[in-house]
Amino acid sequence: MKQASTAAAAAPRKRISLWKTFARDWQLWVMILPAALYILIFCYGPMYGLQLAFRDYNFSKGITGGDWVGFKYFIQYFQSPMFFPTIRDTFVIAFFSLICGFPIPIILAIAINAVKGARWKRTVQTVVYLPYFISTVVLVAMLQILLSPTTGVLSNALRTVGLVGEKTNLLGDPSAFVPVYVISGIWQSAGWNSIIFIAALAAVDGQLYDAAKVDGANRWQQVWHVELPAILPTIIILLIMNMGGILSVGFEKTYLMQNSMNKGVSEVISTYVYNVGLKSSQFSFGSAVGLFNTVVNFVFLVLANQISRRVANISLV
Repeated sequence: MKQASTAAAAAPRKRISLWKTFARDWQLWVMILPAALYILIFCYGPMYGLQLAFRDYNFSKGITGGDWVGFKYFIQYFQSPMFFPTIRDTFVIAFFSLICGFPIPIILAIAINAVKGARWKRTVQTVVYLPYFISTVVLVAMLQILLSPTTGVLSNALRTVGLVGEKTNLLGDPSAFVPVYVISGIWQSAGWNSIIFIAALAAVDGQLYDAAKVDGANRWQQVWHVELPAILPTIIILLIMNMGGILSVGFEKTYLMQNSMNKGVSEVISTYVYNVGLKSSQFSFGSAVGLFNTVVNFVFLVLANQISRRVANISLV
């Protein structure tokens, strides 16, 4: 009897066909269908136009009618005087956005999770979520009003405490562009990005807190030894995904904040693609620059995923 059960356990399992899986779980497939169609149409469909980066585009011949030129436009970008400035500006903005912006939602989630009253917790969550629903155009318009060198409330307050000079224009000063971009981005998105961390903290077993209190742990020790280890997998996964967009600095906000005075530090890859590829009608060159940007993001994503797998045994796949 024991040998029979052992043989049955060792027997290979039958592989269920895709059709049987669909017939069994058709409700789940129907639920995922809109998302799959969205990805196919708007993510994979436009990839057909990537061949523009390798062709000499001609309006009369269409996308596939231009002569094949290989890596001509990639080499042109690498040799152009704007290669280093666009890479530098993009990396600087992305680096400080990640270093300063990524920990804030974690800290905010821990702080909200520590609020005792349910009514106060809902109020705080609502207040910190609201800025996310402000459009980028409205946000930049608010910055132009608040940071106006003459009538801006924030600029006058900073001038009063001596943080800025009398005639400093924060939206035109190249040294102030990155801080304004990063701080406004944190204000707008920190609350929304904290949602997933709040959900992860809500799943922490309450017995862990009780055990920590029995061992004499104070509030900070509970955060360090209970809450942070519980949400560490979520932190690592989101960090890996953010690394995949290290060069994808927001085009809309950067372009709207850009002016003739700060263009030396605000010309990122996305705005350069727009200015050269679309406004100057150099579609093949713009496609090559955009594809280079995507490839670099993909490399960073793979590297971050591999490092996380080796160090923390946590990865996307």
